[in-house]
Amino acid sequence: MARRIIVGISGASGVIYGVTALRLLKEKGFETHLIISESGKRNVEIETPFSVSDLQSMAFRTYDNRDVGGAPASGSFLTEGMVVVPCTIKTLSGIANSYDDNLLVRAADVTLKEKRKLVLVVRETPLHLGHLRLMTMAAEVGAHILPPIPSFYHKPKTIEDIIHQTIGKIFDYLSIPHDLFQRWEGDR
Repeated sequence: MARRIIVGISGASGVIYGVTALRLLKEKGFETHLIISESGKRNVEIETPFSVSDLQSMAFRTYDNRDVGGAPASGSFLTEGMVVVPCTIKTLSGIANSYDDNLLVRAADVTLKEKRKLVLVVRETPLHLGHLRLMTMAAEVGAHILPPIPSFYHKPKTIEDIIHQTIGKIFDYLSIPHDLFQRWEGDR
C-alpha cells in the first residue's frame, strides 16, 4: 500500500505551496487525500495558473470540505499525517479550539487525537498576540507550526527555490526523503 497523507488547502495567500506539495507527493508515489476549503478553491484560481480540477487530478482522492463524514474524519482512516498548506488563521483557530465545523478542521483534529503528524503552514503576517496564542495552543496539542519563512543560505535563485525550501522542511518533518534544497553543512 502507498504511503497515505492528507493535504488540506485553506484560503490563505500562498496556495502555490499546497499545489507544489501535492504535485511532489504524487511524484513520490504517495496516496494523497485532498481537502480544499471554498476560499482555497478561490485562491487557486486567483494566484496560480492551475484550476481546482488540476489539483483534484493530482490527488488520489478529493473530498468536499462540507462532508464532515468523509473518510479523513475518522481515526480508523489510517494516514502517516496531514499538512495544511497554506493554513489560514481561521483554520488554525478551528484546529486549536477543536471546532470541527468542516472536514479540513475535523481531519486535522483526528490527526492530533490519533497522535499522527500534523503540519500547519500558517500564512499570515504580521501576527498579533491572538494569532500567536492560537499557534501556541495548536503546538501544545501536537501540531507542528511551519510558517513559509524562506532561508537564504542555499542561495535561492527563483521563487520555486524558495517554495521548495518550505516544502522540503515539511517533508523533513514527515520523514519524506528529498533533495529540494541544499542543506546547511557549515560556513566553510
